[in-house]
Amino acid sequence: MRKFLERLFEHLPLQFRILCRQFLLRVVDLEALSIEADIPRFLGQFAGVLIMISIVNFISASMFLLSMTWRIEQYLIATMMLVAGLIVVVSWDATFPDRRDVMVLSPLPVAPRTILFAKVAALCAVLSIAILALNVATGVICPLLLGSQHSSILGFFQSFAAYWFTMVAASAFLFCSVLTVQGFTALLLPRRLFLGLSAILQLAAFGLFLGVYFLQGTITTPAAMATPENQRLLACSPSFWFFALLNQLNGSLPPALAWLAQRAWTGLGLSVFGAATSLILCYLRTMKKTVEEPDLVPGAEGLHWTPRFGSSLQTAIVLFSFRSLTRSRQHRVVLAFYFSVVFAIALALLRYVLSPVTLRPLTPDFIIPTILMMSFAVIGLRSVFPLPISLTANWVLRIAQLCPSQKYIAATRRSQLLFAVLPVWLVSACLSLSFRPWHQVAEHLAVLALLGLVFAELSLIGFYKVPFICSYLPGKSNIQVAFWGLVVVLLVLTVAFAPFEQRALSDPFLYVGLFIVLSAAACGLWAFNRHRAKSAVLYFEELPEEIITTLKLN
Repeated sequence: MRKFLERLFEHLPLQFRILCRQFLLRVVDLEALSIEADIPRFLGQFAGVLIMISIVNFISASMFLLSMTWRIEQYLIATMMLVAGLIVVVSWDATFPDRRDVMVLSPLPVAPRTILFAKVAALCAVLSIAILALNVATGVICPLLLGSQHSSILGFFQSFAAYWFTMVAASAFLFCSVLTVQGFTALLLPRRLFLGLSAILQLAAFGLFLGVYFLQGTITTPAAMATPENQRLLACSPSFWFFALLNQLNGSLPPALAWLAQRAWTGLGLSVFGAATSLILCYLRTMKKTVEEPDLVPGAEGLHWTPRFGSSLQTAIVLFSFRSLTRSRQHRVVLAFYFSVVFAIALALLRYVLSPVTLRPLTPDFIIPTILMMSFAVIGLRSVFPLPISLTANWVLRIAQLCPSQKYIAATRRSQLLFAVLPVWLVSACLSLSFRPWHQVAEHLAVLALLGLVFAELSLIGFYKVPFICSYLPGKSNIQVAFWGLVVVLLVLTVAFAPFEQRALSDPFLYVGLFIVLSAAACGLWAFNRHRAKSAVLYFEELPEEIITTLKLN
């Protein structure tokens, strides 16, 4: 199969092959990477994460078999659409020509359609890898569940084809829908206004995809789907459309739900047509606009006031971090992923808070989500800090390091507390207003603040650089191990800690002991980081460790 694909690729035009390879590697922003970056290994690690998710889904589906077929189908389709949506949003501007593409390729004898086809092919290749990786195991068990509804062996092949076509169609629908919105927005608006609105649309898409995934739920019986109160949800949710399409292709769809499958066909056709039309028009009309119109809007004149966050150095780094997060596309994308998880958890808590019961005791159902929100926010901001805003401008910061390294690291700590710990703590405080008694709510908020301090200090261990001014080295860490280790350890520790905290809220002596332990941990980690920072040397370029190979002649 691999040799066949290589031979097929070799028969394509040379310009298309070269551009397709380059655009495929540029799914990750090359200007943020170290010169020693291993991009294929980086993409392979993400594919490995999706394969592990597929294996977990395979084990879960095998345990339930026929008892929860509809629930499993809806879950797998929703997960596939979420992954496809996140990939498209992460590569938000990768399909459209940017200033670098126009300046480099315009003088060359390369037709705009070749650039268009190469960009679309590169993004489709990434999306295809995600589809295959996420369904490598479930693409067998789910057709078995569907094929059991047929009496012949041909039923399995029909179910197999129905499953894979539905996964590809659902991903293509979301992919083309996002491209349609982007394309027509770029056509109708001036470029400067489009760039500003594009950032808002990107963050909104992140929140929409994750919020729908976590809050939508499943409908597992034909009777529940036929009830009037669920009709609006079914009509507005594309995941239910493609669930109906899967069962229609499999021949197991109840006649009362045929209208849902029809919506899937209609939505798929409209999205593909809209994406093709918008892309063609963009490449015909916006190539010149990309060069002629500036990307940055001149600053408004008048009095400008900025708050102070300590010393002049701390204020400068905090403001630099804030402006990098709000103005840089790649930083917004990475941070939006983690904060969208926080947003989804907050929405789930809000739905729980707004239930008919007005006052309720503090339980692990509230303690666990608030701790997860705090940890995801700190981890998300810490994962964004190593990404540079402009490597070509790092020389200014290198020659301007007039203060000891510990002051720079202290400013980084302040940014972590202001942009991750404080917002989550304020959201948790607002969500806790419907819980009683008040003293337990205040005690939990105090514990949550201490946990935020502990998480912030843990994230700063070994981080001897200023945020956003050091190159990134993908492939240096094992993403699969880090991802699954984080998920497992974080969930296990949080689930184990929440009942203990609930007991401590009812026992003053136990709570005092917990408060003292967390305070000592926060202070100890702060002292450790401060001591290490005194002898730390700031670095600006991520390089792999040198490996000395000997001949072992002795």
